[in-house]
Amino acid sequence: MKLQTQNLLYCTLAMLLLSNCQQKNKSGDFTIKCDIKNITNQQVYLEELFFKDKNPEVIDSANITNGKVVLHGKATEEGLFRVRFQNNKEAFIVINDVHDIQLNADANDPAISGFNVSTPANLLLKNLTSSLITNIESLKEKASNIEGLQLMHNDSAIAIEEATLKNLENKYKNFVLQFIDSCKDPVVTMFALGYSKNIEQQQLTPIVNKLLTRFPNHEGIKDMVATYQKMTSQPNQTKPAASGTPVVGQEAPDFTLTDTDGKPFSLHQLRGQYVLVDFWASWCGPCRHENPYVVAAYNAYKNKNFTVLGVSLDEDKSAWIKAINKDHLTWKHISDLKGWNSVVVPLYGFDGIPYNVLIDPKGIILATELREDDLGAFLKKTLH
Repeated sequence: MKLQTQNLLYCTLAMLLLSNCQQKNKSGDFTIKCDIKNITNQQVYLEELFFKDKNPEVIDSANITNGKVVLHGKATEEGLFRVRFQNNKEAFIVINDVHDIQLNADANDPAISGFNVSTPANLLLKNLTSSLITNIESLKEKASNIEGLQLMHNDSAIAIEEATLKNLENKYKNFVLQFIDSCKDPVVTMFALGYSKNIEQQQLTPIVNKLLTRFPNHEGIKDMVATYQKMTSQPNQTKPAASGTPVVGQEAPDFTLTDTDGKPFSLHQLRGQYVLVDFWASWCGPCRHENPYVVAAYNAYKNKNFTVLGVSLDEDKSAWIKAINKDHLTWKHISDLKGWNSVVVPLYGFDGIPYNVLIDPKGIILATELREDDLGAFLKKTLH
């Protein structure tokens, strides 16, 4: 993996591209011209996304006809926006770094390689995302290899693979830290910060605090740094120590929390079904980005003995219920409204959300951390 060299390459690429002839758009009106292949005529929405506890806001909508639509937006600064379709689960993330933006994509090829927005910040974001995906897949593959060796009780091979995995994890963390600390675009920097959940606080905090000096006039940066400082300074936001990560093949730990009507509900009440236990929160941007994939999976397999149990780390009940309704999460939801002090955190041993665990009708764990299209692919293979 070319972690450090990729980091330097991307930031160098960004600086070169920023000197081209496109007109920069730090604030004001902007237009997104969409040319989407293999898409039906339907309503399209342009939403503004926020790096804080605030729901996405629709700022424009129009009908796409023969794959073409023009959307208009207005912003006070460079930010993150989403082009979302009414009838398709695909959604495309766009940064408004120039006034006139051309978005080309293929609805049948939602992978990042089939999506193109040729502006400086969007190219930088695409490169960053590609690198993150490559590194995360490498970590997943190595972890899967270790699970296979554990079943074979090959201790010597396990030790070698675990050492390699640790090295890969450290390189990945260093890549994310260096990218956040050197990237020239504030929005791409904030996006990268969303992938820092497993990085030690003592390493991350100095870099986050420097963002205020590097981007002194960007309100989004100010909001994100303030949120980070609040989460790391308040005792009730401190994450409890994880007691252990669920292991595929073991029985999922049972627990009881309160539903949206104030009634107790237990995981074991769903025994007999395939259940995706989905840990999330209304204030979690990556969780809200993940929700359309969970909705698509639920709608596709809810008639095949599959359901979802939403487990929230919210503290504000009204924000929790508002997010459920806004994101069309029509399954059962429970929470103790204690944030990171929830009893489920040490029980399931996770230190970042979104996080999920898929269990079979007998309560046995089949998989963990099924993100985006991986969730649908796994369910298609399992619930045939």
